[in-house]
Amino acid sequence: MTETTNLKLPFVAPAQAQKHVTVNEAFARLDASVQMSVESRMLTEPPLVVTEGEAYLVAPGAEGDWAGQDGRIASFSNGGWIFMDPRGGWQVWVADETSRLTFNGASWSRNVLAQSLSNAALRAEVVEIDFTLSGGLTVEETEEVIPKDASVWGITGRVLETFTGTLSDWSLGVDGAEDRYGSGYTLDAGAWQRGITGQPVTYYTPTRLKLSANGGAFAGGKLRLAIHLMRFELPDVD
Repeated sequence: MTETTNLKLPFVAPAQAQKHVTVNEAFARLDASVQMSVESRMLTEPPLVVTEGEAYLVAPGAEGDWAGQDGRIASFSNGGWIFMDPRGGWQVWVADETSRLTFNGASWSRNVLAQSLSNAALRAEVVEIDFTLSGGLTVEETEEVIPKDASVWGITGRVLETFTGTLSDWSLGVDGAEDRYGSGYTLDAGAWQRGITGQPVTYYTPTRLKLSANGGAFAGGKLRLAIHLMRFELPDVD
C-alpha cells in the first residue's frame, strides 16, 4: 500500500530518499481536506491570481491545468495544484455561496439537514436581498424573492438607510397578508425586524414581499431582508 485508504495520503517508503517531499505532500492534503473550505465550485479552469492554500471544486468541462479533473477538489500548494476525490459524507464550505455542501457519493447537496438513502433531502436556506425604496408610494414590492415550493419560517431584516417620507412606521408581508411578517416597524438606520409566523407558511409559486407605509408614503430608504426557509428535495429514481 502506497497511500492511506481514506484521504489518499502518501506513505514514506523504506529507505526512500527526499522523505520530506512525501511528508510535505501529505501535510498539504491534510491542510486542504480537514475543516474544508473552497472559494467556488463554478470555475472550469484555475483563476489568474491564486494564493497558497486556496481550494476549489472543479466544475464540469475543466480546462487548462484542471483538464480531466472534473468534480475533484483542487488545492493550490507549493506553486502547483493537487487534486483529491471527495468521499461520501464529506462536507465543504463554499465561500462565494456562503453555504455548506454535503457529498452523497455522486453529487453535492446544498445546506442539507437530513438525507435519505435515495437522496431525498430536507434543505435549510436563507435568501438575502438589499431593497432600495423608489419613493412616492404607499406600497412597494420586491422581486420574487420567495422561491417556489418553499416553506418560510420567518423573515428578518435591517434598515440600511433611514426610511424617509410621510409614513409613521411600516409593515412587511405578502399580497393578501400585508403584515404577515410584522408591523409597526421603525424607520431609522440600524433598526431591525424579526417577523416569525406561528407556523411555517408554504408558497407554491415564486412570491414577492410587500412593504406598506403606515400613515403616509415612502420617499426613500434602503432595507436588507433575509428570508428563512426550508425546501424539500425529491428522491432519486433507482
